[in-house]
Amino acid sequence: MRALNKQTAPKPQRPERIIQFGEGNFLRAFVDWIIYNMNEKADFNSSVVVVQPIEKGMVDMLNKQDDLYHVNLQGLDKGKVVNSLTRIDVISRALNPYTQNDAFMKLAEQPEMRFVISNTTEAGIAFDPACKLTDAPASSYPGKLTQLLYHRFQTFKGDKSKGLIIFPCELIFLNGHKLKETIYQYIELWNLGAEFKIWFEEACGVYATLVDRIVPGFPRKDIDAIKEKLQYDDNMVVQAEIFHLWVIEAPQSIAKEFPADKAGLNVLFVPSEAPYHERKVTLLNGPHTVLAPVAYLSGLNIVRDACQHEVIGKYVHKVMYDELMETLNLPKEELMQFAHDVLERFENPFVDHAVTSIMLNSFPKYETRDLPGVKTYLARKGTLPKGLVLGLAAIITYYKGGTRADGAPIAPNDAPEIMELLANLWATGNTQKIVEGVLAAEHIWGEDLNKIPGLTAAVKGYLDSIQTKGMLETVKSIL
Repeated sequence: MRALNKQTAPKPQRPERIIQFGEGNFLRAFVDWIIYNMNEKADFNSSVVVVQPIEKGMVDMLNKQDDLYHVNLQGLDKGKVVNSLTRIDVISRALNPYTQNDAFMKLAEQPEMRFVISNTTEAGIAFDPACKLTDAPASSYPGKLTQLLYHRFQTFKGDKSKGLIIFPCELIFLNGHKLKETIYQYIELWNLGAEFKIWFEEACGVYATLVDRIVPGFPRKDIDAIKEKLQYDDNMVVQAEIFHLWVIEAPQSIAKEFPADKAGLNVLFVPSEAPYHERKVTLLNGPHTVLAPVAYLSGLNIVRDACQHEVIGKYVHKVMYDELMETLNLPKEELMQFAHDVLERFENPFVDHAVTSIMLNSFPKYETRDLPGVKTYLARKGTLPKGLVLGLAAIITYYKGGTRADGAPIAPNDAPEIMELLANLWATGNTQKIVEGVLAAEHIWGEDLNKIPGLTAAVKGYLDSIQTKGMLETVKSIL
């Protein structure tokens, strides 16, 4: 078996046009895979310099393999099972700014640099007032980025053609807006002056993005078989699902510079990412939140099995297509395609997604992912969505604890005050009190849900049915 490096695997040389803060599994299986496809299919002709955003990371492991690695995509694509391996060759080098700060700052001096992409975790986009301009480097990601931008501004004497296009991929709604605000805070803290501020505003663009791809990461259980298949000793293999979506809130002029559409990729440049954020939360996270307790209390443990079950599968379909989809405002065709993709992801034969892992903090999840759908559906249709209301009754039942019919444990996990509330309510043995007490909990919902017409009676009806007939028979009654 060969070592993986540029001697054993040919590696093209391309201009360094992208600075990437982050070397983790997600960026390598998502962004770098996208850039690889753009190079191959759209003549993007760009390579990436990776910057390790924190002191300890994986750049040494990457550099040991000359920044070559394979992405293993697994899942269903239009009903066909796919299990592919692609060697990604887009990273030219990887730097640790804590030990190579001069090399890091010199990136700002490269005239052809054009893009900055990051994924530094949700906590990465934060303002740290302890950061100084003279730090080598600043501890926060926005601090490092401001240092780099200021050095570029000085190097090119404020040339507007040398601005950078910045795509944050952190999982924060409107991440670009947050990053921009934080950079402004550093401009003020460090007194970088009005000229630089104007250059940043006019020459650079910081754009909000929404990213979506499940990346399990390093394939521990499959790695020996993968290496055998590759005939390379690749210790940086990263596994991911086939589905990918990158929504970028930016004008079409930026899309021309980043021609992902020409490579046939699911990268959308849109005026606002808000409807796409709402679509993901509603059609992916929303069904997840209610299918988990309904499936588990019906004796099912894996998301895929729930979707393929003759009764629970119909329940999932009802919640997605007949209820939640009716609450969204994007074109129906687009929503249908997205829902179809979500179901293929749920049924991925390579991922055993335990429904109990989704059950953590179910009440707050229902509040953000499903409750808006209940209200919108009621407003539009004049009736409550049965599947979503049954889902809430299933969560309340799950939080009773105890064991399932087959003896499997029911172990709810949530904030202590929610756990205490449910324990006290279930101790009354009175379903009317239980439902009224849960719906009145303003620390969960921010309001008293007993005021929603018909909701208290509907939840109580399903709760009683689950206690007497069981979950599966209750689900059958609404299909």
